[in-house]
Order: sequence, then C-alpha cells, then structure tokens
Amino acid sequence: MSATTHEARPDAVRSLIPARLDRLPWTRFHWMVVVGLGVSWILDGLEVQLVANVGSIITQEESGLGITGAQVGLLASVYLVGQVVGALFFGRLTDRLGRRRLFILTLAIYLIGSGLAGLSWDLYSFLFFRFIAGMGIGGEYTAINSAIDELIPAHYRGRVDIAVNGTYWGGALIGSLGALVLLNPDLVPVFWGWRICFFLGPVLGLVIIYVRRHIPESPRWQLTHGYGDEAERTLKGIEETVEHQGGKLPPVDESKAIEVVGEKSIPIVQVARIMFREYPRRAVLGATMMITQSFLYNAIFFSYALVLTRFFEVEEGRVPLYFIPFAIGNLLGPLLLGHLFDLWGRRKMILLTYGLASVVLAVAAVLFSAGALTAATQTALWCLCFFFASAGASSAYLTVSEIFPLELRGQAIAFFFCIAQLSGAVASAVYASLVGDGSERGPLAMGYFLGAALMLTGGLVAWFIGINAERQSLEDIAEPVTSTTRRRGAVRAEGANPAAR
Repeated sequence: MSATTHEARPDAVRSLIPARLDRLPWTRFHWMVVVGLGVSWILDGLEVQLVANVGSIITQEESGLGITGAQVGLLASVYLVGQVVGALFFGRLTDRLGRRRLFILTLAIYLIGSGLAGLSWDLYSFLFFRFIAGMGIGGEYTAINSAIDELIPAHYRGRVDIAVNGTYWGGALIGSLGALVLLNPDLVPVFWGWRICFFLGPVLGLVIIYVRRHIPESPRWQLTHGYGDEAERTLKGIEETVEHQGGKLPPVDESKAIEVVGEKSIPIVQVARIMFREYPRRAVLGATMMITQSFLYNAIFFSYALVLTRFFEVEEGRVPLYFIPFAIGNLLGPLLLGHLFDLWGRRKMILLTYGLASVVLAVAAVLFSAGALTAATQTALWCLCFFFASAGASSAYLTVSEIFPLELRGQAIAFFFCIAQLSGAVASAVYASLVGDGSERGPLAMGYFLGAALMLTGGLVAWFIGINAERQSLEDIAEPVTSTTRRRGAVRAEGANPAAR
C-alpha cells in the first residue's frame, strides 16, 4: 500500500486519505452507510405526511386534543421553524464537532420529539414536541449529507446522494399507507390512532440508531480538524472492513496527496467570506437550484388535496389514494435517474430533469385551464412531472453539499436548506390562495406556468454556471480551507477549478 500520512512540516500533515477513500470499491460497508444515514429523509417524509393526515382527526373531541382547524395550520409552521433552527444550529456544530457525534445526537432529538408528540395532552405540548422533532430533522440534513458525501467514493457519490434524498417520498408513502389503517376509526379508536402514527418514526429510528453506532467518523473531517492520527486509524479500519468483504484496494498515486494544517473550528465570518466572496457563482447556483425546486414542490404538494377536492370533486377520504401514485413517481425518479448524474454529468442531468419537469407542468397547465383533465389524468401528469422534478430536487441538495470546502459543508447545507424552506413557505401560501373556492381555473393555471418557468430557470442556471463534479474528489471540487496552498495564498480562482465548467 502507498504511503498515507506523514508529517510534511511541524504544523502540516500530508495525506492520501481522500484519494484512498475515493478508490474504495463498493461493498457492504457502503450499504451500511447508505441505510444507516439515509433514513433521515424517510423520517422527514413520514413526519410531514402524518401531520397532513391527522390534521382533521385531532380537531375531533374524541382525539383528546380537540384543537381548531386554524390551529392545525400551526403544526406545519412550527415544524418548519424547528427545522430551520435545527439546521442552522447543528450545521455549525457538525462542522465543528464532527459528523458522527451530530448524526447520533440529532436522531436522538428527533426520536424524543416525535415520540412525545404522540403523548401530547394539549395544543401547546403538541407544538413544543413538533418543534423539537423539527430541530432533530433539520440537524439531520446537515450531518447526514456531509457524512454521506465524505464517506462514499467519488464514482458513486452522485447516485447515492440523489437516491438517499429521494427516499423522502418513501417515508411519505409509509405515512400515507399507515394512516389508512391507523386513522380508520373502524379499526383503531380515534384517541389512539393518531398517537400511534407518531410512534412509527421513533420505532424506525430506534432500529437505525443501532446501525449508526457502527458508522465511523469521516476521516476527511478528522484530517482537516487536526486529528490526523485518528483519521489514519479510522480509514485503516474502513479499508480492513472493505477487504474482508471482498473488495480489492488498488495503490494510490502519491501525486493525489493533500497537505493540510488542521483547525478545530473556522470562524463564522470566514465561513461567510469563503461562501460569498471566494465562491459567489456557486452561492448563486446553490440558491437558485434550492429556491426553484422548493417553490415548485410546495406549490403542488400543499395544494394537492385542494385541487382534487375543489376542481375534480374528489371526496376527502379518497384523496390519500391519489397521493400514493404521486409518491411512487417521486420515489422512482431519483432511484432510476440518479446514476446518470455520475455517468452523463451534473450539468446535463440537472438541465434535463429541471427542464422536463418544466415542460410537463406547462402542458398540464394548458390542459387544466381548458378543463380537459380528470382527477386521474391530472394525477398522472403530476406523477410524470415529479418523476423528473424529484431527481432534480435531490440534485439540488447534492450540489450545495459538494461545491463548498469540507470545513464549512454542514453550514452551507444549512444555509441553502433554510432558503429552500422560506421559498416553500411562500409557495404554499400563494398557491392555496390561487386555488380559491375552485370556481376559476385561470389563476391556478398561471401559477403552474410560473412554477414551470422557475424550474426552467433553475436548470439553465445550472447549465451555464454549474460544476462538473461527477466522479471528482471533493478536494478537487473545492480546496479545503485548511490546505497549505490556500494558506500560502495560492488558492485557485473559482473559474479555474478543474471541476468547474
């Protein structure tokens, strides 16, 4: 095996750790990482769908809460605020304290918050527990995406990240199917049904937290934070596991070594300067992709039931049946298209997925305005649109997690995640008003055209200023803040990066 880590200067470490991680063949170890970490998106989809399903149930006196319809709206808002707070707070901590500590802590916080929500005794206790659960999930996003990107070999990073992000809809599907049984008063008493729903996530989480105990810290994080010896031991353990599972480890070229001076923490002012002054085009890229996909998703998702009931006269009890194919389409898109982001490239696939989603939505808007659709055909067009949009939305999260230096990855994910949440909140409010009482199709059709235009804009921005990050080492996409070349003032300009277009 090639030399790995040795002292280059008293305060610097020269290492092949990133290159050794990227040359690993795919084995059961990587499946453990995917399963153990990827569940966070499933949990978020489950949580959001459960609240959508129990909204009408908990307004009943038999539920033990008996809150008003207006107060139900607070549940989604408080959960969203919790996600934003959790992302910002834990995003900073995951860059400072490590990926592993945070993906254990944030999952534990979610387990407590969601589990206690099922034991709520009044509106205020319910809102508090939903806020806690939201904080846990918001923190999960930053720690999980950071860890996945840094542990998965470059050759597979795109497809894995996109598939994992797409599993949100697997969680939503579980929530919808579970609600059909647990919220049926003929099968489960109203008082217990909605409470049991909130135990589904914690039960799944308890299984996964056991798996996570066996997932190591990111050697990349350890190396750049001054724990070179620990990084070497961690990576040797990973390599021994991979070899034991049948993987062959080719030698690594010494020219791929990086030299870093570890730092425990990067000041927040420096984080902001790097993101917005050193990488302004990447900041615009990340913001545009996250805003446009989130606007489209929330515009359609949170007006979905209203459109079916008011324009197509679908009974409220049958709405979940229309949601099932929608969720399946959203889940299949990332799973079936994800590998193309590594094979054909990021920029091509982002433009393709954003663009096709835009075209299908525009066609749906024309047909909807003309009154040419039924509930089934409207749902079919949504499924097709979001087959592409789901893969595109997942690529937005992939993009913001891989185009900035490792030392501020968690904070970058948190920042752009919060921007997306704000965009989504605006979209859900706007489109709910466009639906109105269902007497006029024109305003909502124009809203669909707006969503299509925004998605096309996101795809075009990615095409023109996007990063060719496919099969590239994270350190080649964005040089570590702690690298000695950056410290010597020799950091490459944004446009000169070999991974850039």
